[in-house]
Amino acid sequence: MAAADKPTNLLQLRQSGWVSKTVKQEIRDNLLRMLRQGEELFPGVIGYEDTVIPTINIGLLAGHDLLFLGEKGQAKSRLMRQMVRFLDEEVPYLDIPGCPVHEDPYRPITRQGRRLLETRPEEEIPIAWWPRSERYAERLAPGTKFADVIGEIDPAKLAAGLSMSVEESLHFGLIPRMHRGIFAVNELPELDEQIQVGLFNILEERDVQIRGYPIRFDLDVLLMFSANPATYNRSGKVIPQLKDRIGTIVHTHYPRDRDIGIQIMQQEAGIDLGDPYPVVIPYFMCEIIEQISIVARKSKYVDHQSGVSARLSIANYRTMVASARQRAVLLDERPAVPRISDLGHLYASSLGKLELDLMCSHQMSERQVFDAIVTEAIRDVFCEYVDRHGLEELAEVFAHGVKVEVGDMLPSSHYAKRLERVPAVWDKAFEVNASREPAVRASCVEFVLAGLYAMERISRCQRHGRIVYEIP
Repeated sequence: MAAADKPTNLLQLRQSGWVSKTVKQEIRDNLLRMLRQGEELFPGVIGYEDTVIPTINIGLLAGHDLLFLGEKGQAKSRLMRQMVRFLDEEVPYLDIPGCPVHEDPYRPITRQGRRLLETRPEEEIPIAWWPRSERYAERLAPGTKFADVIGEIDPAKLAAGLSMSVEESLHFGLIPRMHRGIFAVNELPELDEQIQVGLFNILEERDVQIRGYPIRFDLDVLLMFSANPATYNRSGKVIPQLKDRIGTIVHTHYPRDRDIGIQIMQQEAGIDLGDPYPVVIPYFMCEIIEQISIVARKSKYVDHQSGVSARLSIANYRTMVASARQRAVLLDERPAVPRISDLGHLYASSLGKLELDLMCSHQMSERQVFDAIVTEAIRDVFCEYVDRHGLEELAEVFAHGVKVEVGDMLPSSHYAKRLERVPAVWDKAFEVNASREPAVRASCVEFVLAGLYAMERISRCQRHGRIVYEIP
């Protein structure tokens, strides 16, 4: 609706034919329209098309409040924030100075709103418009107080002479202020039990109780929550009455296969690989970065209850590209091509994201655990190439007892001298121009050497920041 055509008073609104709907009716109608038209429901969310999204759709069509249950880094917050897409572009509300909520013009819930309809003619009742971008609010549970989300008696209003027994003496929290909108709580099990009781009351009766003052608000709000299974299912963390009132539990998950994880990683990293120092990334390097996260999620040394976020792959991908670009700038090489030696910088972007299982890893440092994970990831990826193309063809150029030094700051020409003849299978196996591009060749050399070392076919020693592989 154009700005000039928008009703500005209640009489014009009635004449326009606008129909009042609850939030859940509004979401249901828009979702059905988008499904019918084949629109993309959750842009940028990859890998949930056949699992998570159908569950969300059914929960919304059923008119349920939702709980997103999954480990960290599984797009729970992103999914909740995208729910505003199913709201109307904007909705009208009674334009009442000082009113804490955006009142439905036909069904006000506050005493201020009802008094306005009773005392003034419709042509004198002003109407304003609330955009959908402002109809969503969320709160992180740790540190949240009852007054933040439910409300509190306002001492300033009491000092001004208002009685505690009147509605106007109350300060409304985020949930009442999100009347006709969406409110989300991240990490629900960390919410104080008193607030959980307040949420239970809202879910059950759609009303608010502040310090024993019973306010019968017919609150119209979609509530959503997120939680980690380890804490949500722990006895005493979430009161049973609250669990029982949540209509739909949406179980999220990590990418089901590595290629989907790589798509997510590249999309979320958002790196420009173009000029002034363009970056060419061999696919096996992307596979190794994502495989590091996959291995970490299975590792006995990593706390499985905490999970390993997709942010580990994203941060490591950015670090790998940054290391390659730094080398390209300092050595004036184009293009910049990531190598295995660039992974030596991943400590900075990884160690804070992995929580160790202290029972299993008490004799190993974080770096030792991460080194083992990286080695296993390289072996897993290299073995797949070996299965497809044969070990001997991949490794034949190193079969005659040589030493090869590698490092993240060695120029690509160093590798070209060591490997003048590139086997034809390399270009086929790695789908890169190892024969023609020295920087790509250097990346392939390091991958093969690291793979042979991970398979215990060659030895390795490290000194002064460089690694020497020795082929007996």
